[in-house]
Order: sequence, then C-alpha cells, then structure tokens
Amino acid sequence: MTATGTPPTAPIPRAAGALPLLGHAVPLLRDPLGFLRSLPQQGDLVAVRLGSHPAIVVCDPELLHQVLVNDRVFDKGGPIYDRVGEFLGNNVALCPHAQHRRQRRLLQPAFHPELLRGYARTMAVQIDEATSAWHEGQIIDVLHETTRITSRALIATLFGTGPDTTAVEQATADIATLVASTYRRTLQPDWLNALPTPVNIRHRRASRRLRAIIAAYVTEQRTRGGTGRMLSMLLDTHDSEGDGQGMSDAQCIDQVMTFFFAGTETTAVALAWALHLIATYPDLEHEVRDEAGRAFKAGGADPDRLPLTRAVVTEALRLYPPIWLSTRITTTDTALGSHPIPAGTTIVFSPYVIHHRPDLYPDPERFDPGRWDGAAQPTAARHAFVPFGGGARRCIGDQFALAESVLTLAAIVGRWHLEHPGSADFRTPKPRTTFQPTGLRLRLASPAAGPGPHAQAPSPVRR
Repeated sequence: MTATGTPPTAPIPRAAGALPLLGHAVPLLRDPLGFLRSLPQQGDLVAVRLGSHPAIVVCDPELLHQVLVNDRVFDKGGPIYDRVGEFLGNNVALCPHAQHRRQRRLLQPAFHPELLRGYARTMAVQIDEATSAWHEGQIIDVLHETTRITSRALIATLFGTGPDTTAVEQATADIATLVASTYRRTLQPDWLNALPTPVNIRHRRASRRLRAIIAAYVTEQRTRGGTGRMLSMLLDTHDSEGDGQGMSDAQCIDQVMTFFFAGTETTAVALAWALHLIATYPDLEHEVRDEAGRAFKAGGADPDRLPLTRAVVTEALRLYPPIWLSTRITTTDTALGSHPIPAGTTIVFSPYVIHHRPDLYPDPERFDPGRWDGAAQPTAARHAFVPFGGGARRCIGDQFALAESVLTLAAIVGRWHLEHPGSADFRTPKPRTTFQPTGLRLRLASPAAGPGPHAQAPSPVRR
C-alpha cells in the first residue's frame, strides 16, 4: 500500500528477449509481426527496447486514441521519426507540435475536398497511360508497377506536367532503396549508421538524388508559374492566421518529399495488397469489375461511385497497414491508463497490432470487405482503424490516397483478370519501413479468360 492507502500500480510488463545494446532488434528484424502480435497478451502497455532506446508499446485502442489526440504531450519523435527525417526533412508529417499548426494551415488549401475531383481526373489519365503497355499473359512485379503508377499520378497532380519517364524510374528506385534501409537503421546504433558501409552509402545517395529531383521541379514551378497545380498552390499560399509568410523553396521541398513518400510508397503498398487480395478471390474480382464498368460508364473518375472497391481497399489497409510502426515522444510527465509516464519517454504504436485484435475485429486474419458495409462496420472502428494516424496529426493526404487507390484498383480490375502464377517468390511479408508484400507477382489475362462469377473462391487469406 502507498502512504495514502491506494494500492500501488503494477509496473508495465517488459517483453522478453531483449539483448544488451540490441534490445529487441532481433525479433523485430526476424519476425516483427509475430513479436508485435504477442504483446497485447502481456498488457495494454508493454516495455520494449528499439535497439538501445527504451520504449513503451501501446496495445489498447482507447489508450492509443489518447496518444493521437493529445499531440502536445505525445509529440512526433523517436527513433523511427529520427531516421525518416534524415531524408524527408522538416515537414507536416514529422515536425514537432510547435510547428505543426502553421505548416498544416499552409498546406490545407491544396487538399480542399472540392479539388479532389480534379485530382481524380488527373490520376485517371496517368493510371490509364501507366497500364496501357501491359499485355496478355504478362507477369508483373506488382509493387514495382503500383509504385510507377502512383509516382506518375503524384508528379502530374503536384506539378501539372507529364511525368518524365527517367525521373519516375529513378524516383521509384530511390524510394525503394530508402524504404529498404530505413527500418534497419532505426534498430541499429547511431555509430553503425554513420559508417561508410555499402548500405549506408546507397541510402545517402538515394536521398540526395530524390531530393534533387524534387528540387528541380520546385525550381521550375517557381520560375514558370501557373495555376491549377498542387505545387503552385503550395508556393503561392500564405499564413493568414500567423506571420503572413509563405513557404521558402527549401521548406516546400521538405513538404513535397513527404508527399512523394506518402503519395507513392505507402499508396503503392496498399494497392499491391489490394491487388493480391483481388487475385485471391475470383468472385470478388468479378463484382469489383462489374462495379467499375458501371461507374466509369456513368461518369468516369469518381471514387464515390465505387463503394465495394473502397471497401476492398479499406480492408486491405486493415490487414496490411503500410505504416505499421510509429513512435511519439512525451514532452511532459503524463499518464496512460493507471501508469505514470515520464517526460522524454518513447511511445510506440502499431496499427497492425490494433487492426488484428480479435476483440475488435472478429476473426481478424480473415479478409472480409463486408466489415465496412454500412451497419456491419465495426462499432470500435472509430478508434481501432488507424492506417492514417489520428487527431490533428492524421495524414493530410488521406482522402487523396484513398481516391487514388480506389481509382487505380477499379481501373486495373476493370481491364484485367489477375491470377497468382504460383511463384514461390511470394512469401510471408517482412515489414520494412512500410509493410510491403515481398516477391508479389501476378499474371494478367483478359477478363473473358478469367473465371466466371460463380468460380469457387479459395479459403480466406491467413498467415
């Protein structure tokens, strides 16, 4: 008993398996999903070590909601943000609370809902051009192709110009390099990240090249000017509620870098998983194709006409959230539940953990787009579906990304029947900076060659 007669709070349980200096780096590299899935059984909060950094993992959706909405106390920061910030810079996704409101105000006009319809038309053109070279019987590297599509769509929307093929391919390769190396760099000690190893050298070169590509577009836009492009709106906007200033070129480059990462890599990953799931369920593929045909015949690029396709994307985001691990830093002494949390504590949360809790999503490993069908939608989903974060720091481009994913999925399924070629290369995913499908390839066939509407669907996808 304490001096006041109140029973002492039990300490936060510690996850087993930490090693000196490495912490839980080994299970987080070998089997991160299995390790994370084991944590809710130990408590709503679990102590871990990210390399040499002690941290607290939040496994409960209500406690996570507290973290996400109180962004003054649970500020952006921690080893994940430190490593990602090395190449993305200071932007709306990574900046501290003190800078966030101003950055968000400057960016918000470019993401006004009324502009989304115009962006969707631009996306549709790029989706069609990117997939027009595909042919019957081709086996595509799914993540590479979805990254090409999202890169083209983002460049056209941001810069109002036809994408340069060389720039798209280089940007796609550099993003892949950065994604592959950043997660490991998060778990490694700083001294190892500083060494001139081949991986570190490739990481730095990719960062410099990608930033140079973005800088060239920003300089061209500043010189050429123009209207109706997302980038021109960013360059022209001023902070009417604050200092009245706009963004410098350097600040704009940092913002566009994060748009490029979120608008290409994370959207491409979500799309790749959705295509994998569509190829796994032929009945569903037929329904999505029918919906796409009706929607495009009725009026072209409008995600609102594609509710089933949107449900497929949403369920893919639940099963395989692209940003699967995030961190925060407490700025003052606080509490989570009954546990005191000191200032300077690293808080870790995983949308994957929340999305796979059986008490929130019955049979959570089962792929079921019907979860998102009106009255059937989970009652807990308001706080338990967090692929885009939450609170004031919720991703500013969430509706942009959803629209692009829905339109791309509908366009591809409307044109092609997709099937797994039986390749052994596609294996249990190993998350990197994003939750990528590893070795995913699909064979293209004309819809007439695919299974009919009554084909037998396989068993639900499980891991």
